[in-house]
Amino acid sequence: MPTTDTSEKGLEELIVAALTGKPAASVPGAREDAVAYGGGGYIQGDPHDYDRDYAVDLRQLRAFLEATQPAVAAQLSLAEDGPARRKFLARLQGEITRRGVIDVLRKGIKHGPHALDLFYGAPTPGNPQAAERFAANVFSVTRQLRYSKDETQRALDLCLFINGLPIATFELKNRLTKQTVADAVQQYQRDRNPRELLFHFGRCVVHFAVDDQEVRMCTHLRGNDSWFLPFNKGWNDGAGNPPNPHGLKTAYLWEEILTREGLTDILENYAQITEKKERKTGKKKRGTRQRVQIFPRYHQLDVVRKLLAAAQQEGPGRRYLIQHSAGSGKSNSIAWLAYQLIGLKHAIGQPVFDSVIVVTDRVLLDKQIRDTIKQFAQVSAVVGHAQRSGDLRRFLTEGKKLIISTVQKFPFILDEIGDEHRGRNFAILIDEAHSSQGGRVTAKMHLALSEHGGEVDEETVEDVINRLMESRRMLPNASYFAFTATPKNKTLELFGVPYPEGEAIKHRPFHSYTMKQAIQERFILDVLQNYTPVASYYRLVKSVADDPEFDKQKAQRKLWRYVEGHDHAIRHKAEIMVDHFHDQVLARQKLGGQARAMVVTGSIARARQYYHAISAYLVERHSPYRALVAFSGEHEDGGRMVTEATLNGFPSKEIPDRFTEDPYRFLVVAEKFQTGYDEPLLHTMYVDKPLAGIKAVQTLSRLNRAHPQKRDTFVLDFFNDAETIRAAFEPYYRTTLLSEETDPNKLHDLQAELDGYQVYAWAQVEDFVARYLGGADRAQLDPILDACVVVYMETLDEDGQVAFKGKAKAFGRTYNFLGAVLPYTNAAWEQLSIFLNFLVPKLPAPVEEDLARGILEAVDMDSYRVEMQATLAIALADEDGEIGPVPTGGAGLMPEPELERLSQIIAEFNRLFPDVDWKDEDKVLREIVEEIPARVAADTAYQNAIRNSDRQNARIEHDRALDRVMLELMADFTELFKQYSDNPSFKRWLSERNFGETYQPGA
Repeated sequence: MPTTDTSEKGLEELIVAALTGKPAASVPGAREDAVAYGGGGYIQGDPHDYDRDYAVDLRQLRAFLEATQPAVAAQLSLAEDGPARRKFLARLQGEITRRGVIDVLRKGIKHGPHALDLFYGAPTPGNPQAAERFAANVFSVTRQLRYSKDETQRALDLCLFINGLPIATFELKNRLTKQTVADAVQQYQRDRNPRELLFHFGRCVVHFAVDDQEVRMCTHLRGNDSWFLPFNKGWNDGAGNPPNPHGLKTAYLWEEILTREGLTDILENYAQITEKKERKTGKKKRGTRQRVQIFPRYHQLDVVRKLLAAAQQEGPGRRYLIQHSAGSGKSNSIAWLAYQLIGLKHAIGQPVFDSVIVVTDRVLLDKQIRDTIKQFAQVSAVVGHAQRSGDLRRFLTEGKKLIISTVQKFPFILDEIGDEHRGRNFAILIDEAHSSQGGRVTAKMHLALSEHGGEVDEETVEDVINRLMESRRMLPNASYFAFTATPKNKTLELFGVPYPEGEAIKHRPFHSYTMKQAIQERFILDVLQNYTPVASYYRLVKSVADDPEFDKQKAQRKLWRYVEGHDHAIRHKAEIMVDHFHDQVLARQKLGGQARAMVVTGSIARARQYYHAISAYLVERHSPYRALVAFSGEHEDGGRMVTEATLNGFPSKEIPDRFTEDPYRFLVVAEKFQTGYDEPLLHTMYVDKPLAGIKAVQTLSRLNRAHPQKRDTFVLDFFNDAETIRAAFEPYYRTTLLSEETDPNKLHDLQAELDGYQVYAWAQVEDFVARYLGGADRAQLDPILDACVVVYMETLDEDGQVAFKGKAKAFGRTYNFLGAVLPYTNAAWEQLSIFLNFLVPKLPAPVEEDLARGILEAVDMDSYRVEMQATLAIALADEDGEIGPVPTGGAGLMPEPELERLSQIIAEFNRLFPDVDWKDEDKVLREIVEEIPARVAADTAYQNAIRNSDRQNARIEHDRALDRVMLELMADFTELFKQYSDNPSFKRWLSERNFGETYQPGA
């Protein structure tokens, strides 16, 4: 009895049998019957029918054309090798070279007087003629395809054809014989010559490397530069594939993806060729290396197909949250989904949605949507860009199916929609959905689109309130598709899928592609693998004779800002950044010498300081590289008003492109380019601002974009510690869940507490709301509010004022959110929300005396240094992240200031940043302060450099002199010499201090 065939041949036979529904023939015969399909709808081809000159299966091409277009096929004389056939095949080859096989299949070719169809797409329901044409397509699979005229070349394990045109190739490996998918990839890179016609760009759609556990794919073979991407389902929120109780882990490839219907869907709706544009000119580049062939990754195909199926089954009025990590290809996923939603129909043939609206601020997404639609239709006829008032109304009237708008402009554009559009059905795709989509912005969106949103005649105040409450809810005539990598609690509760667990109702995303999987599949890099915190060491001294008292906490914060923003500290850190980048990044040829760095600062003023300090030091060390700065607005700098364009010397819009060109290697930012900026050349980040939560994830994730030459990233953090960063990333490493829904009873509690302060009477609330909704003059509204302000000021003490104002803000914030998700309405909440929305801005903040005023005038900075800690890899817990519901509490009481003497504050501040633990501190300090400077200053070479050379050369001679002096001290001051030799931060500090004391040109 024969044993199981566990070889590559056995895997080959298994795949062929699954695709054809018949046992694989070891010596395949000619097959012309294109009807007798089984399994995945394929027939088995014969490798002898493959024409190596034109890279087609002649028998299957001829069979298809003779069956579907017999008159044309007869004139082409496909049965004999004559001039007519050769001319046709040459024309076919030329069209595939120019357009790619995807476009040739979709649109056919013209040859002389003939227009030939080379593929028939999926039929629409109820169209028997289209179904008959689709059935005429010949899907074939050929084993051991000898593709090369060079007989020494090994055959391909498998090749898939449609109507004789090659679509996909396979290299198969088997782990039971100790070969894996990595060996298949190497075989493509090493043994498959990209000059062979079958491997030319666009000739095949995709090349698969497959074993029994994993699949990888490549759309453009380039020898050793061929980039194979995982095409796996994912397992346990990570890479790989789940166990398959019915077969191999990779069986989904031939059982689901590559069936007749599955592959047709990909060719019609996903696969495409796009052309890159030159950054400077915007013109399309020519040549195969500038064209990109796209085949969807598994999770992209999976999410779009599942969303389309859900929307078709459930109809409008649903919400879907898609948590896809950076590097997941969200732009393509959204573009594919948007286009297919346009044509989505119910089983009875009616469109599910009348219009699709994409809300985004990304130019890249706009381009990808255009590129996707351009494959199938005239872009201008389908897509409209709503950029100003009236655009959206006009586009809907003109029948535009896909409308793109920005997050900021969208609600205001929707105000212009006429009542005739409120009964239509909409699909709203939200790019990077966060809480900005909740509250008033979404309420305006709902009011414009809701069928209940239009005003009616003779409305009472109650009617208006009911209409506003209805408009706050998710619309019954719109479905929401919200994409984000880092969902907040509001986003999860608004768009997530609710499910019970114990007594709580939790929410989860509809679909997820996690940061863990993206990292493991190398679509993004792990930015926490090389994280280096930097400790700061300062010493402050009193500069006044007396010892005044200050508020301890505020004083500490002011001292922190004073020290970190001191010109000396900025210069010191700027030198560390520049030296590190040159010595550890550029010198090590990171990204093949193309690496860039971002400096993240806490304010615009700090960004300008860093920009000037880095620029100056780059010049001093004769670096060929320069820095750019990015910030918003116009600000005073060195006695003049400047913008980022003024300092950079070119328009702001050019910053992303210029940063990728030499001489620019540093980008100093203040609240710009920290989200949504995807530059693969960005390798290193220097952080000097507090980061936590989503902000930390979004900021550090700017480094994670993959590049063929990018192997790692580096973070040097002057402000945060590893634990803070770990806590920020952990909720988003795997699927993010909402621990429980927001309790609406908290609104009842908040209202009762607000009523209890008696700042307003309920009659005043009702009167104000009635006047406001009735369009009363401003003069009729302010007296009601002003009367409440008087009560607030006269009856509440400082703590009461803080508590009332905090609770009023919390009520408005919570109701704006809950109003969108609650299944019921409450008129009192709506009225109070409107009233507090106008009252809160009128309530003055409690007057708080600054008990730390004057602290900065009373201190001087005596010393400053920083010390890099050990570089570490921050490990994240391998479990789903869970975040709490939307907080509903108000503000607490004002803290009592803790007063302390200036001397005590300085002593404690200095203790926070301890120095090196010297065994004989006084003796070492005397040596550093007195002896070493004197001996360095007496060095002859250094003296000559001071007299006869510039500062830069003098610094070089000074450092040499200091090295000599420290060697002489080694025997008597071993500990000091060890610090100088082993601690780069101490060496820098000592060198800088000595140079500052001893460099006196002209003395």
